[in-house]
Amino acid sequence: MRTSAALVAATVLAVLLVPPLAQLDQQAVDLAAKLQPPSWAHPFGTDDVGRDLLLRCVYGLRVSLLVGVAAALTATVVGTAVGAAAGALGGWFDRGLMRVVDAFSSVPHLLLGIFIVALFRPGVWPVVVSVALTHWLSTARIVRAEVLSLRSRPYIDAAVSGGASRWRVAVRHLLPGVLPQAALAAVLMVPHAMWHESALSFLGLGLPTHTASLGNLIQEARARCSRASGGRPSSPDCSSSSPPSRSPASPGPGGSGSTPGGDRS
Repeated sequence: MRTSAALVAATVLAVLLVPPLAQLDQQAVDLAAKLQPPSWAHPFGTDDVGRDLLLRCVYGLRVSLLVGVAAALTATVVGTAVGAAAGALGGWFDRGLMRVVDAFSSVPHLLLGIFIVALFRPGVWPVVVSVALTHWLSTARIVRAEVLSLRSRPYIDAAVSGGASRWRVAVRHLLPGVLPQAALAAVLMVPHAMWHESALSFLGLGLPTHTASLGNLIQEARARCSRASGGRPSSPDCSSSSPPSRSPASPGPGGSGSTPGGDRS
């Protein structure tokens, strides 16, 4: 567990610190070094215009991580506000908000995200908005359930009996009680938000194609493998999968190359 946490922390630090400190251009083109295999100079090799793939992977992971964090925070804020309002107010307001949550939950996240992001030009903020508007539902349910649990605590009853307004009870007692659950939901949402961004970029609906992201890098690799195989299905190493050649028939007992079912004269 500690090894995995240390590896994740080291990867995140490298992704966040290497690009601004190294000052290397991940868009630098070197046609003389295109499609190079992995080497000491280029550990991941180069693409079809000579760009270093390791550097592009670092930049792509950085972009996807930042987009995922921004989308997760936005979704957490929206979900916390909706869930806290539904749990604190209760009654018809609670029932109405939960029916809206159920309606959004009935639509697949990726399909709804494609519809939202297709309304805008490819960019960072349309992807953030798309991911946030499709991932706040679970946070709203968690926060609402926690608020309903907190409302039955004795100190809440004491605050209401002491004349505290509903707004004061929500801000001073209910909201601090749900922040740990909301923070945990945001952390768990980051990997899924990164996957969502990668899927949209892979489909050509996310970040611009010249921007290095995980989805764009996978799409570039798929297109390169397709070109290398001439449009035929390719193996994981981008080599075309052609059917095995058939060897000529071996001579029969009579020395001829005829098959057993051939014409006999």
